[in-house]
Amino acid sequence: MRFSLGDVVRMKKQHPCGNDEWEIMRVGMDFRIRCLKCGRMVMLPRPKFEKSVKAIVRSITDTETDSKD
Repeated sequence: MRFSLGDVVRMKKQHPCGNDEWEIMRVGMDFRIRCLKCGRMVMLPRPKFEKSVKAIVRSITDTETDSKD
């Protein structure tokens, strides 16, 4: 999967606040993600992040291509 800044992903496990959707704030060897319900930010190493992602809910690249048409 390809991830970019601003993408919203659904994780396999819920956050203690009850939400499972996160926004990607940083991409690289580590990922910084922000909970969309409570705002908590978490840093995860790339292998753990990629293993924990269930689906991409909203992708910034899809939004950009829609607006160009």
